[in-house]
Amino acid sequence: MSEFSKEDLERKITLEKGDEAPAFELENIDGVKINLKDFAGKKVILYFYPKDNTPGCTTEACEFSAAYDDFIADGAVIVGVSPDSVKSHANFAQKQNLKHILLSDPNKEVASLYGVWQVKKNYGKEYLGIVRSTFVIDESSKILKIYKSVKAKDHAAKVLADLAKLD
Repeated sequence: MSEFSKEDLERKITLEKGDEAPAFELENIDGVKINLKDFAGKKVILYFYPKDNTPGCTTEACEFSAAYDDFIADGAVIVGVSPDSVKSHANFAQKQNLKHILLSDPNKEVASLYGVWQVKKNYGKEYLGIVRSTFVIDESSKILKIYKSVKAKDHAAKVLADLAKLD
């Protein structure tokens, strides 16, 4: 018998292109609360990742950071979200010299709002975790594009290339 509720098993990304992006407020690496509305007038690249300092997540974060200036030039901010603590994010950002914003979602509330906190399977075991996903949100908080279950390597470059086509 599964230890997960029917709701857990059915949870998935139900947001679609054109939907209003769910509002949120989470702490950054300095413990400052950041809201989606803080980015009004800019595009937001909101990416969810499972865990700081793991190979795939490090690859993804470093690639987004390496392309930071290009995203800024396109009028977009990059925001990474995971359940890790503010302290973990601060250490991760410092260790990897990350330029973009990292937000802590320890209660998985924002991950749940965006439908990325789901049942995952690994080596036959089921567990709840973040499904690596990215949302491109426009200047008025509408979702322009959703990337589901992405591969970390080269994802930032794909998002940047697609960003130019979304205008």
